[in-house]
Amino acid sequence: MGTLYLDRRGASLRLDGRRLVIEETDARPRGVPLALLERVVLQGQVRFDSSVLAALAEQGAAVVCLSARHSRRTALLVGTGHGDARRRLGQYRLALDAGARLMLARRLIAAKLRAQIRLLDAASVRRPDARKPLHDALDTLRRLAHAAGAAQSRDVLLGVEGAAAAAHYRGLAALFPPALKFGGRTRRPPRDPVNAGLSLGYTLLHFEAVRASHGAGLDPLLGFYHEPAHGRESLACDLIEPLRPRLDGWVLALFRDRHLRAEDFVTDKGACLLAKGGRQTFYAGYERWVAPARRYLRRECYRLANGLLEGAPDWAEEDDNGG
Repeated sequence: MGTLYLDRRGASLRLDGRRLVIEETDARPRGVPLALLERVVLQGQVRFDSSVLAALAEQGAAVVCLSARHSRRTALLVGTGHGDARRRLGQYRLALDAGARLMLARRLIAAKLRAQIRLLDAASVRRPDARKPLHDALDTLRRLAHAAGAAQSRDVLLGVEGAAAAAHYRGLAALFPPALKFGGRTRRPPRDPVNAGLSLGYTLLHFEAVRASHGAGLDPLLGFYHEPAHGRESLACDLIEPLRPRLDGWVLALFRDRHLRAEDFVTDKGACLLAKGGRQTFYAGYERWVAPARRYLRRECYRLANGLLEGAPDWAEEDDNGG
């Protein structure tokens, strides 16, 4: 099974030996062997006690709790991690080396820009009607990709990434129907259906990166491009940067193929939110999409961890199969 999504008001979880039993109103209880679970995503009001969390942690399964309406992460359990503390010591040493951090950050953002270019370049072949905005966005991104590789400071790299993101979303906006009102990235709250899908996807992808870094013996809080900030897993933020354009492409496909439509969303106090039926479609599609991204994250975390032990940290390897 791998992942259990539970998004039903009044649902509850309990242990029955080595099974997790799901009980819902007006439905027969069903059991899932703990051994099959790698991660659990709980949305809204799901009841359980500490024995369930303890059993999942012992199994090594990660748990993320999302708020009922806004799909924001409210709690996270990652279970047992790797036992080699030398990896974190190497990570802490690297965090104090400004030159090494910049080298890793440049590779990371260069990989992200390459993924943005691939997405819009492929779209320009399928959508000749959007050729002009895509051509303009691609021209900007190709110029900025060169600048990212040559950036001499983190501040310069931040500026390059910000300009690239603006160009990327301008190009992406030309691919969605005007009725969806997507004009660029908005969050906290998302203002339109596309941004609602992107926000939920990024939240789930961030959870994958936290789990992968923890499992490889790294400290998810300590990144190299994203600086430490209270309550933020900066390393996980780093790790998902090259994957964001791939998730953008998947969200585009959801709307293009009409798996998601405007009627799958509701508006609440200015925020555009996925309704329950839309979330079920989203979660099912996400599980099909995310498998290569999970492999990428595990591989990159172990590459980084092993490099820290060897004194030659590395990551953001080119990966055309990441989603």
